[in-house]
Amino acid sequence: MAGSNGKQKTVRDMILSLGLIGIAAAVIYVFIPHDDSAPDVQKVDYRVELLTARRAASYPVAAPEGLSADWKATSVRFRADDFDAWHLGFQAPGGEYVQIEQSTQKPSPFVDEASQGAEATKQTQEIAGRTWTRYTGGRYDALVHSGDGATTVVAGTGSFAQLAEMAKSLRTA
Repeated sequence: MAGSNGKQKTVRDMILSLGLIGIAAAVIYVFIPHDDSAPDVQKVDYRVELLTARRAASYPVAAPEGLSADWKATSVRFRADDFDAWHLGFQAPGGEYVQIEQSTQKPSPFVDEASQGAEATKQTQEIAGRTWTRYTGGRYDALVHSGDGATTVVAGTGSFAQLAEMAKSLRTA
């Protein structure tokens, strides 16, 4: 019976150690401040990139005008070496994401990439004098317009109303 006393001490010590670790974790959780809210999105200024893109691109580059302050620009890039690709991303009211993508790339692969796999529907929408085709599915929904030497995609997690609001605000000069 001499061996069983050592095993009991080992099990007891392990249980005590786990208890102390649990108490320490509870104290840390309670007394160390933590913030469960979503991080504040950094707003970017896209004016310089827009001017550069408008000078360099072979098509009229579109950017929004007149959106409310609830729309925050979060990302921007122009790649002249990649089919004059223009990207401008926004956090829409309510925290959804909406982006504008333009390119001279062939429409099919460009729209597939910009909309992250959305499929064309038979629905079209007249917005600011232009006909836009609705795409659904994939990760994003999208509105797509081809013309003026490029394909324009307004896509994101936002509702079609938000996508249409963005499309309506687009200006090329």
